[in-house]
This record gives sequence, C-alpha cells and structure tokens, in this order.
Amino acid sequence: MTTVPTRPAAARRAPRKRRSFGQPIAAILVAAAVLGVPFWLVVATAGKSQGEALDPNLSAPTNWQLWENFATVFADGRMLSAFFGSLLVMVPAVVGVLVLGSMAAWILGRRGGRLSAAIYALGISGIVLPPAVVTIVLLLRQLGLAGTALGMIGVYMGMYLSTVIFFVTGFVRTIPHELEEAARVDGAGPVRVFVRIILPLLRPVLATATILICLYIWNDVFYALFVIGGRIDTLPLNLYQVASAGLYLQNWHLIFAYIILMSLPLLITFVVAQRRIISGITSGAVK
Repeated sequence: MTTVPTRPAAARRAPRKRRSFGQPIAAILVAAAVLGVPFWLVVATAGKSQGEALDPNLSAPTNWQLWENFATVFADGRMLSAFFGSLLVMVPAVVGVLVLGSMAAWILGRRGGRLSAAIYALGISGIVLPPAVVTIVLLLRQLGLAGTALGMIGVYMGMYLSTVIFFVTGFVRTIPHELEEAARVDGAGPVRVFVRIILPLLRPVLATATILICLYIWNDVFYALFVIGGRIDTLPLNLYQVASAGLYLQNWHLIFAYIILMSLPLLITFVVAQRRIISGITSGAVK
C-alpha cells in the first residue's frame, strides 16, 4: 500500500498569503488609475497654454500656467457672482431638506403599522422616480416662482427629501426609546425632544447626507437651466453660459481651470468633515 506525500502546511499557506497580499495591491492600483488619470488630465490641461490645450491629453505642460489660468478665469468668468448664486440656492435648500427630512424620518421611524410603511415607501419613492422637468416648470410658472431662487430651492428640496428620509429613518430606529421617554417624563414636548435628544444623535448620518446633497446641487446645471437659467448665475450654469457664448470656446485650459476652482469648496469641505462622513456611513451600515 502506497501513501500519497502531502505538502507541509507552510507550503500550502504560501500561495494563499500571496493571493491575499496581491489582491489589495491590485485593487489599490486599479482605483489609483481610475481616479488618478482623470484628475491628472484635468490638472495638466488647466496648466497648459491655449495652443497646448487644444488637444487635451495626459502629457505635462511645457510651461506650467496654472495660476495664470486661475486668475484669468476668476477675472473674466464672473465666478464670484456665480459662487454667491450657488450659495444662495444651495444653503437654504440643504438646511431645509435636512430639517424636514430628519423630522419626517423621526416620525416614520417611531411609528409602526401599514399606514406608516406606506407613507415611508411614498417618501423614498423620489429616489427611483425621476422628476418631470416640464411639469416642474409649468407648476412654478403657475405659482409665480419660475426664474426665482425660492422656486429653485423648492425644487431641490422636493428632489432630495427622499434621500434624507431614506438615510435617517433606519438610523432613528436604532436610537433607544428610553431616551425620549426620560425627556418626556421631565416635561419636554415633541419639538424639544427632537432638538435636544434626537438631532444631536443624527449628526453623523446628517453629515453624510449633507455632503451628498451639496454635491448634487453644486454640480447641477440641468434643472437650474430650466428653472433659473439667465436670471440667477450658479457656477455650473455660469460655466455653461460663458462657454456657449464663446469666452471659453476651444479654450480647454480655461474650462478645466474653471472646473478645478468650482470643485475646491466641496473638496475642502470633504477633507475637513471626512471623519464625520465615514462615521455616518459605517454607523448606518452596521446598525
């Protein structure tokens, strides 16, 4: 009777270790290529002269003109007024949708029954149902809000209220009921319970929702073009208008420089608040 020789345990574990070590490296390299190549294309093109940037590619500029292009864009592209126009629309919309969405999510998270489930399903249906642009524009005209910042704020709040309800409702269900009961025993009303007890606990998930909604609103040009186009400048809308008017026509170095300047506020916000954002995502996933 012959016996089949077996490999030592260390020899069998070696290929597994190589695979477990190589897979994260491969994933990191793929992610670096997917994210790094477009980022380098934008930065390199923004630093080129007009002649070099006519055909955008990955080559580095012969002479870097990044700061000069930034100055040209800021001076000739009306970026300052467009920046304040974006803030005028984004800040009230984000604050309003967070307050209303978190209050609705608190009620839906605490109430049971079929009616609450139906209302919750209706509340998050906006995530999968696209808004009807023609209907929105006609409705705003009937209300006298077409072409106004208030109308644009209302549109954004209606579009992204479902996102906040979806994010916050699951988180609310993990908060112990005893905290609210103790506050009610002390004589606190519903508004005080929400402001003093619930809202501070929602900060991580609200930070995540804030970044997502700010990203959507800050980069939106489609709905802004139909609702407030030509009346209020936002950064993406201003870029579209000046590029169409001929200021940036074939000037890819100025277009990419504008894109970098437009992205800086959100990038800085993300860097500052990244711990809260990651905390909100992981808390929602675990809970």
